[in-house]
Order: sequence, then structure tokens, then C-alpha cells
Amino acid sequence: MAIKLQTVGSETSSEATAGSARVHSTRDYSVEIVSDSGEGAQKCGQIFGAVSAKMGNGVWTVEIIPAEVEPPPRSIAGASGIRIRLGTGPVTNWGDETDLVVAFNEQVLLGRHRLQALAKGATILLEDQWSTHPDDAVRAQWNEAMAELDEAGYRVVPIPMEEICLMEVENARKGKNMFVLGMLCWIFDRDVQRVKDQIAHTFRTKSDRVIQKNHQLLDLGIRWARENLDLRIEVPTVEPEGDLLVMNGNEAVALGAVAAGMELAAMYPITPATSVSHHLGEVFERFGGIVHQAEDEIAAAGVAIGASYSGRCAFTITSGPGLALKTEFLGLAVMTEMPLVLVDVQRGGPSTGLPTKVEQSDLLAAMYGQPGDAPKIVLAPSTIEECFHAMITARRLAEIFRTVVIVLSDANLATGVAPFSRPVPDEAWQARPPDQSAVPDEGRPYDWDARTGLSDRFIPGRPGGMHTVTGLAHDERSKVAYDSASNQRASEMRSRKLSALQSALLPPEPFGAEQGDLLIVGWGSTRGAIEEAVERCRGDGLSVASLHLAFLSPLPPGLREVFRRFRKVMTVEINYSDPIDAPFVTDENRRRGQLSWVLRAATLVDVDCWTRVLGEPLRPTAIARAIRSHLPGGSR
Repeated sequence: MAIKLQTVGSETSSEATAGSARVHSTRDYSVEIVSDSGEGAQKCGQIFGAVSAKMGNGVWTVEIIPAEVEPPPRSIAGASGIRIRLGTGPVTNWGDETDLVVAFNEQVLLGRHRLQALAKGATILLEDQWSTHPDDAVRAQWNEAMAELDEAGYRVVPIPMEEICLMEVENARKGKNMFVLGMLCWIFDRDVQRVKDQIAHTFRTKSDRVIQKNHQLLDLGIRWARENLDLRIEVPTVEPEGDLLVMNGNEAVALGAVAAGMELAAMYPITPATSVSHHLGEVFERFGGIVHQAEDEIAAAGVAIGASYSGRCAFTITSGPGLALKTEFLGLAVMTEMPLVLVDVQRGGPSTGLPTKVEQSDLLAAMYGQPGDAPKIVLAPSTIEECFHAMITARRLAEIFRTVVIVLSDANLATGVAPFSRPVPDEAWQARPPDQSAVPDEGRPYDWDARTGLSDRFIPGRPGGMHTVTGLAHDERSKVAYDSASNQRASEMRSRKLSALQSALLPPEPFGAEQGDLLIVGWGSTRGAIEEAVERCRGDGLSVASLHLAFLSPLPPGLREVFRRFRKVMTVEINYSDPIDAPFVTDENRRRGQLSWVLRAATLVDVDCWTRVLGEPLRPTAIARAIRSHLPGGSR
């Protein structure tokens, strides 16, 4: 069957003719692949996104993961898949709605439609085996879904994927994704050899026979699309300057840990952080590292602290529920001033909450989650590239300041794939060998410098450095001390470190303008969507700018001065805040976004907030609407 091309996406150049198919050229295009869990939609999209990035497109991917491990097949809430946004230039977020969808059944497609994930007039390539299914209930579901999708105005193209794939494999469920990859390769004119190389890399632990079968299914999809689809999309590529890496945020965290010279990763499996240890498991031993899977989250933190005590460079990986379980050990690391890096890949909460969905709800827990006064350094990378460099920064800060450094990633960064310039390794990134020199006479394990709060780190085995390590209140000699003066001094010194660090930070620079009507402040993975929204609004003549914070504890200096240059300041975050017009909510009792709370306390500026907890990344259009409605004087 041949289909006519329907123009979708943001067109930036005229259409051309290539053979019998008309090529629609656009600088920005989004594709989704959705299926039941276990049908390989994510793997298909990951390969397509990686190849597109290597060919010179800007790419950002977001995985669509159901909350249940194995949801019922053909369920509206059980959609599993991936969105790939392609651009001619850099792509920093997943965008707004999807232009093209490949769906393995109509029920998961309905789930995406009802979440308003599809663009008006989107083209849908849909597996059509369900239209003639022997079960009357399944055929009824198909007919009802088709009516709803038709009313929405989508352009649905039924394709007999199952029937075609059965020509190559006995179980189409295990091969349909590679057939779909082939169709996408034809539609977007991907380099077939690059795709085959990426398939071989992806399935490198499988047999040659498995790889060859996947290649055959890819060729089948290309051939079928060439003969049956009149749909060609061109997103012009740009030759990259220098070498690129293409990976997701969890891979970048893993490689950053290697580049930083870390030597032990202790963790307990938890979504969406687990794959950091999977990537480390493939390479860490080659660089002298050890991946330790502990019996629980508490033990993982204890192992990492023990390794740091011995002079090694250790970190632990978790998500929100694991952060809660590690609380007591984090307090111990602060009290004993033991270097420790903790990576928290945030997900929806509270409790076990939304295991597979993105949220930014751990900021206050990371900063204040321990009993007593336990100051810590908190960083938040905003891009895949920053996930790599954040690990190097975190390791250095943890050892210099003898404290806990928490790196707040999130599910959007964890699974999102994007290209970035290949870093040039630097020996300065690596940890120094443990100091085994003799301790000077009268040296003390907590010989705090009164100005900075810093003290020398005693490694076990240093001559003259024997001391007892305790989580109890202690003095400079590490002796248990309950007297008022010792506790006051120790608290001052632990806090003094954050002030010393802040003095070394640079004031942040706004994006868009140095002054204006509205300043949007964000942190973490929202950066790309915020800055895209700000650019759109500025293009419409609105006086708006944004500021993105990498350091959340301590905050960078000069914030109050920056805020004063704008008539209004507002955070944009993926955590909960009360709508100001909700029942019983007043300006006094309103629960605000977490960064908003922190900034109001630190600057005494009336920082407003706009937040959402929809379980998905923020969309630029939604942020742009919020900007217009929050401009001083109302919507413009």
C-alpha cells in the first residue's frame, strides 16, 4: 500500500523530490515508538537516536517506561517506548508533541493520545493485526480506538508488521522492533552501515547468529518501506566539530567516575539509577575499580564510607527511597568528615512513588535530610555532558572539603541520549595517591583551620596518625566530647567549609538578558526546556531571561544582586507546589517549589514558583504559557 505524505513538524525549507517519494525537510522533528513492555521499542529508538547523532543531528531521547515491571499487554497505561527528537542544531530537551508515531498496538497508542503527547495531524504507523483478531473483544477495542483517533485528526497508516516479520522469524515479538528500525532508516535516510554497526554494538554480548538475524529484519524493514511508503523526512545534519560521544546520563556518570579516578562504586539496585552500575561493570575493572552490590541501601553507604576511610575514592548510587535509607550513614560521613560522593537519580515520590517517572523532589531531602546540622555540598547537572563532569567535580570537592557531595541527576537525564564533545582526559581529574607521610608532631585528625574549616585527612597507616573515629560529638583529637565549647566549634567548622567553597564560586550569568520583567530560575534537567521557552518568548518581544543553578548547596554568590535587576523572579521545577487559588491556600501557608523555598530563605526575595509533577519532562510550550501568565501585570 502506498501512502501520501502529510506535512508535519516545523517546516524550514521547501519540499524536494527523491525518486517517487516527496521529501519533507524540517529542522526539528520528533518520533515515538510505543509498544507493550518487552517488545523492544526502546532498543529500537536508542539505536535510531545514536545513529542520528553520529550522522550529525542534534538528538534528545526520553524513554517511556510503564510503572509496572510487566503491565498487562495491550493496556492503555502500559505503554513502553521512547521519544526521539531530532534537530539540525543542538537539541536540549524532548520538545512538545510528537510528529510521527510507530505503534505496535492501538491501546498503547491511545495512552499516548490521551496524555496529549501527539501533535495535531501526527502521522501514525500502526500494527494492524488487531483489526482481524479472532477475539471479538480485541476487534471491538480496535474499532473504538480507531474512531477516537480519527476524531482527533491523526493520519493513521495500518501496517501488517507481524505478518511481514514472520517471513524472517518465528516470533515476531522478538523481531518487530528491528523491522520498525528499518522503516525509520528509509523514512529518515539513515546510513544503513552505521545502523548495522550500532546493532552489532548493542547486541555485542549475543551470538553472531542473533546479530545477523537483526540485520536481516532491518533490511526487510528498509525494503518494505521503500516499496510501500511515500513518506520521507529530512532533518539536515551538521558536520560536528571534533569527535562526539553519544550516551545517556547514567553512562556519562559511570564514565565520569572512571575519569575522576574513583575506585569503588557501592550500590543496591534501584530504578532509575541501576544502569550506572551496569555500565561500570563493563569497564571499571580495567581501570582498577570495583563495583560492589551490597545487600541493601544502608550497607552500600557503609561500604563506600569504609572505602573512603581507608584512603580510597568511593561513591554510592541510588534514587529517592535509597537516599532515605542512607540517611543515618550520610550523617556519620558528615560527622566524621569522611569524603563521600552520592549520586541520586531522582524519580517520583514520596515513598516508592513513581519508580519510572521523572521528578525533582529530592532537593530538600538532600540538603536537610539528616538529623542535626549536617551541611553537605549538592550539585545538579543539567545536561548529559554535565553528568560526566559533575562526577569529576564531586570527587575533588569531597576530598578537598572532607564532606558528603550529592549529585542530583534524574530519570530524564538517566535515560536520555544526547551527543556531546569528547572530553580530553586530564591527569588533574584523577585522585592523588593516599598521603602516607608521617603526621607532624602534635598533629590532630580534626585540626580545623579557623578560616576555612578544613583539616588534614588522616589515612590509616600514617605514622603518628592513630586515632579513634566516632559518630559522637568530638573534639580536634577525635575524642568524644560532650562539652558545649567543643560542640559549638565543631559545628562552626563543618559549616565553615560551605562558606569557603562559595567564596570560590563565580556569580551566575542569566540567559537571554541581564535585566527585565521576569527571571526564570531552574536546576537540573529542565534547563533545555526552560531556555527554549525563554527564547520563544523573547522572540515575541517579552522581557524575560533565565538562570540555571549547578550549585544548590552552597548557592553561588551574587544571587540577590541578579534578582534585583528583574521585576519578578520565579522558579520552574518538576516538584509539587500549591496552586495559589486552591481551597484554603494562602500566601502564608502555600507550599512552594523546593528551589523556591531555598532561594526565598537565602536571598529574602519573594521568589514565586511554577511547578508540575506529571511524571514526564517539562515541555517548552507549557513553560512559555507559564511565563506569559506570570509576567508582572498578567498575560500579554
